[in-house]
Amino acid sequence: MAQVMAIDIRQLRYFLAVAAERSFTRGAERLHMAQAPLSKRIQELEEELGVQLFDRESRPIALTPAGHLLREEALHVVHRLDQLQATMRRFIAAERPRFVIGLVPSTLYAGLPELIARFRAQTPGLDVALAEMDSFEQMAALKEGRIDVGFDRIVVEDPLIAHMILREEPLVVALPAQHPLLQEDGGVSLAAVAELPLILYPGMPRPSYADLILSFFHERDLTPAAIVEVRELQTALAMVAAGAGACIIPESVRPHARTDIGYARLAERLTAPFLLRRRAGPMPDHLKSLLTLYEHGG
Repeated sequence: MAQVMAIDIRQLRYFLAVAAERSFTRGAERLHMAQAPLSKRIQELEEELGVQLFDRESRPIALTPAGHLLREEALHVVHRLDQLQATMRRFIAAERPRFVIGLVPSTLYAGLPELIARFRAQTPGLDVALAEMDSFEQMAALKEGRIDVGFDRIVVEDPLIAHMILREEPLVVALPAQHPLLQEDGGVSLAAVAELPLILYPGMPRPSYADLILSFFHERDLTPAAIVEVRELQTALAMVAAGAGACIIPESVRPHARTDIGYARLAERLTAPFLLRRRAGPMPDHLKSLLTLYEHGG
């Protein structure tokens, strides 16, 4: 029988502090604890996992490959737990009714923060909260009543969920700043992009925005030279800047992205939807107010 690992959140926080500081001494200072018990907790974590997480011979100490993997996953676990704790504190303390908005990260570049700010100003008696969620998390959260509305890039068919496409947003291709394709007149063709490694996000879960991008190639019988899947938009852009390939992104991301990346319009004039999803049935008044604000200023 496989051994069940018992890792608690405190161990992950200890590990992340040492990984961030690359020093047990500074990690202990960051955690306001003595170094000896911190070192012991890290050793216990390594024994529980059966792997070494730090190369203690290097100066400063470095993460092993297993340590890098744990750090990536631990950051997400700790972040989600912090979000959960903050949400529960607000729920317990708040006397106001709540309106929770689920969103995928790329929609934050599509004017959504400004829209939500105006919505909050118009509804001071409403506790407006945000929750980062992928498409399927939004679907489940809507049906369970944990969120009131979701913003996304893809339609997921479900009779209990209604979708409203608010607009079609042009797509652009992100390339390293000095890439020759940036000089092309008339935009960059998908055929030219297909000759490069294609960086897709999110890698999981699927279907997702990544599948929307792949569908544009498949419709034209094009196959990218290679496909690199990453978890998040910012990771994809960092890889573009490093010369690892090209990434197709919504145009609204462009003003907020990196200066070491160049952007070109696509010759095919492709678009991605910016959509709202909600529970099927009559539209609640607060959601009507949000849509009215969008129509008059979105």
